Amino acid sequence: MPNDQDELFASVDALLEQAATQDALPEPAERKRLREAGGLSQDQVAKALSVRRETITSWELGRTDPRPPKRAAYIRLLEGLAERFPTQGGQSGTPSSAAPEVGRGPAATPSPEPAPAPAVAPPSAPGPASAPVPAPGSVPAPTRTARPRPSSSYSTTTRRAPAKKAAANKRATTSATPPPPPAADPRFVHGPLAVLDGDGSAYCVDGLVLDCPATTFPALVEWTLSEAKLGATRLHRHGKDADPLVVITAEAAERLGLPRELEDRRGLRLPEDHPVVRHLLRAKWRLTRRGFGPWPRVYRPAQGGERQCVQFAILPWGALDARSWGDSDQLPPAELARVLGSYATRVITPRGSTAVCGLELMTALRPPTRAVRDEATGSWVSGPNPGALTEPVDPAPPEAPGEHPVVASHYPRHHERTPDQVLDEEAYDWFRPLTDEECAQGYFYGVGIDVNMAFAAAANRLNVGTGPATHLNSPAFDAKLPGSWLVDLSHLDLDPRLPSPFTPKGTRPTGPAWYATSTVAYAVELGAPVRPIEAYVRYEHGAYLDAWYTRLRDAYMATMADLGVTAGMPDDDFLAAMARHKDLDPGQAAVLSAIKSSVKGGIGKLRERPQGIGYKYGERWPALERPTWSPHVRAELIGKARTNMHRKMRKLASAGVFPVAVLSDCAVYLSHGAGPLDFLPRTEEGKPLPGGFRLGVSPGMVKHEGTQDFLWVASMIEDEQINPARHIKGSDAAAGGE
Repeated sequence: MPNDQDELFASVDALLEQAATQDALPEPAERKRLREAGGLSQDQVAKALSVRRETITSWELGRTDPRPPKRAAYIRLLEGLAERFPTQGGQSGTPSSAAPEVGRGPAATPSPEPAPAPAVAPPSAPGPASAPVPAPGSVPAPTRTARPRPSSSYSTTTRRAPAKKAAANKRATTSATPPPPPAADPRFVHGPLAVLDGDGSAYCVDGLVLDCPATTFPALVEWTLSEAKLGATRLHRHGKDADPLVVITAEAAERLGLPRELEDRRGLRLPEDHPVVRHLLRAKWRLTRRGFGPWPRVYRPAQGGERQCVQFAILPWGALDARSWGDSDQLPPAELARVLGSYATRVITPRGSTAVCGLELMTALRPPTRAVRDEATGSWVSGPNPGALTEPVDPAPPEAPGEHPVVASHYPRHHERTPDQVLDEEAYDWFRPLTDEECAQGYFYGVGIDVNMAFAAAANRLNVGTGPATHLNSPAFDAKLPGSWLVDLSHLDLDPRLPSPFTPKGTRPTGPAWYATSTVAYAVELGAPVRPIEAYVRYEHGAYLDAWYTRLRDAYMATMADLGVTAGMPDDDFLAAMARHKDLDPGQAAVLSAIKSSVKGGIGKLRERPQGIGYKYGERWPALERPTWSPHVRAELIGKARTNMHRKMRKLASAGVFPVAVLSDCAVYLSHGAGPLDFLPRTEEGKPLPGGFRLGVSPGMVKHEGTQDFLWVASMIEDEQINPARHIKGSDAAAGGE
């Protein structure tokens, strides 16, 4: 056996020790189950086998199978895990065994000493021993297992979604239902959410269906908390478990006494005298300050540290915004449960718009408080969590939006602040006239390329302030101190065929202006002498967004893998996969859109402005009381994303390739061919230009955004005076955000 094979086996043996030859691979679902049973991450397995994490994902999804010499090593790992963690029937799960698909009936050959049937059947448990064995490839009839009656007056039965209810849900009707992880929290065995239909069927993730007898909202809340076993464990040990989410379809809304549409189109909430609201209040339940709207949250004050809260989403009231979720609200309940469950598992249980989810994810991953021991009393009390945004902090004057009291106290209402009075870190919106040389080159096309998850990528390892700002006069610039700096960068000469990296419009600065640390650091990188006149810096700082970026990156990559796009694909294969990925699985395409919207919306929430007709200029508004209201963090992140974009454009410019338009994370280049490969420069070895734009699925790499003919681009620039990057894909490019 070759040395590299021995090394792989040695790595696998070490991995097996940490978790606690037949040339046949288990089914994909079993591969994932064995890894999770051993408590191993995909990264650990990938490192031991010297492959990418995305390769392990592909193996576990069954899209590809390992090839020698990785195949034998992977089989060795799975066999070792199967010995330590057999399935319920005691079988290893290899194709040669007679184990059935989990959740689809009993084993064809029962084990010699079958275990007694449990009183409560978990979602993955096989049916009772007397159940008939379904024919291979057939869809089983729904199975019901009675649950023991609790102290309340409600009871619940579970079943699998029948074919007529979930024709679109392939996971529920045609494939095995993966079992929950071995250490699944018994409180949440039915997953994070359920979609309630008009007949009382509550569709959970993985095709599970619960019978919900509730016909009023107080009864539904009680059933959810006492019977449904919905929710999700906390994402951080100092955080809180996710509240159960119940999604109400139009039919269920009618059954529960809700109107088809909200009459209050401005406030988007039920009036306080509506019967549903009155019944909840009479039952001692409370509503949050936003009332009973598309995303109502019903709760009682925590008692003994135990939360009593249920999140609802009312589909007929527009809970799922089409700009983020597409047509997901039109999906059958079982398919919608799969889509929302995928988002909940990979990102966070939805609790509002994707913008709200993006912001809530920051808090869930970096909770503001933790339990600390009071030295005086010896008891545990709430204390600040190091590295988190722990309390609301007022921004520095140049960072504050115009309505903020800090600004309103210094300037009249309609005063337009100048660059030396306000920090203006925004995404690019720039285009330029075509040069005579470009017009004479005989270009046929304008081709747009778009940076994947550009703003999320900028959050990676970004140093931001977590405490209040300190004002300094004439300080020396320190790139390690996040904050805002008043600097004159107008003397820096750059090629006019490139946008300036210092202004959103790409124009050259005309004098001193405020910039975030990330922007000034890029000016130093370009060789500019930097002499700050004034600064607001944060001495408390850290990589607050690292965990946020990592979770969203992993969610994005896993969803792209579900859509057939993986890391390391050849350029032609990648472009072909991207051209068809949204048609491969519309449900996962909706999850992808929601993930991207969570990035963009979460960043926007960091500088949320006042809303509502009742607001008066100069007053504080509710968002200011959040620790996560931080225009400074938003400015640092957007400045980093813009300078990242400029750095790569400057690298292409060194090879003689210049953009004609940039909008946020989309750049348009002139080309003789219709695709990115026709203009992106390569090295002599045929590899992508180091430091430039590279095709690929990973955050920070680029994809093809769209192509228009040269005359269209010229007309948009010269005649219409419209940024062609906005419409390069035939629609509003800015609408997609990330």
